[in-house]
Amino acid sequence: MIPAEFQYLCPSSVDEAVRMLADAGEDAKLIAGGQSLVPVLRMRLAAPSVLIDLGGLSELTGVRDEGDTLLIGAMTTHYEVQRDHLIHDHARLLQLVTDTVADPQVRHRGTFGGSLAHADPAGDLLAPVLALDAVMIIAGPSGRREVPAAEFFLGYFETALAPDEILIDVRVPKYTGWGAHYEKLNRVAQAWSIVAVAAAVQVRDGTIEAARVGLTNVGAGPVRAVDVESALVGQPVSAIAEAAQKASDGDGYKDNLARVLTGRALTAAVAG
Repeated sequence: MIPAEFQYLCPSSVDEAVRMLADAGEDAKLIAGGQSLVPVLRMRLAAPSVLIDLGGLSELTGVRDEGDTLLIGAMTTHYEVQRDHLIHDHARLLQLVTDTVADPQVRHRGTFGGSLAHADPAGDLLAPVLALDAVMIIAGPSGRREVPAAEFFLGYFETALAPDEILIDVRVPKYTGWGAHYEKLNRVAQAWSIVAVAAAVQVRDGTIEAARVGLTNVGAGPVRAVDVESALVGQPVSAIAEAAQKASDGDGYKDNLARVLTGRALTAAVAG
């Protein structure tokens, strides 16, 4: 199908994009890589009167070292995240997760921030960003504000972004030397997860000193497995099997998958 008619705008800066968005009102859409939005437009499930393309904003690309944290531009593509040495050294979990996103064509066009703002509960990046205590940096008419990932994802395709705001950067603490793994069960025909688990662990002398675990597609948004994390801290690696059972207290198909995949993800993360 052909999308409905819309006005196409290309801002040259974040401030200009914010002004355009404010002027256009709620009947406007931002487009980043377009991997989620374009199919929706073609099927006319959305018909914005204004489309604002962020593709020309080079200020929103790349990964920067900020001491204890990394700053990832929202327009950084999945492909760039996969190959960035800072992410490899200090946030390896994000690199492992990004390796599983869709296919090479999508990874070359899709963006880190676009995936997070889209907030598909089956999207790969939401759970690891939540587990790693990332902070979203948002630009709007009132200036910049920061929102922790725990407060950013509100529900099914819903975030803390107001209609006149733009996700511009994501700040991620460094997890240098941590083991990490992403365990994902998906259908053969496509890469969307049925259930997935993102895990990062810090182990010293056989004891788990810290753990971060996020679950994908087990609810309306990403889930932080805090009970699993608490059960692991201070315990030997042999405690993983028992701790993984705390990933879910239900008895459904996805509940069982969550427990099994959590065990696998943690075991692989410890093994490095």
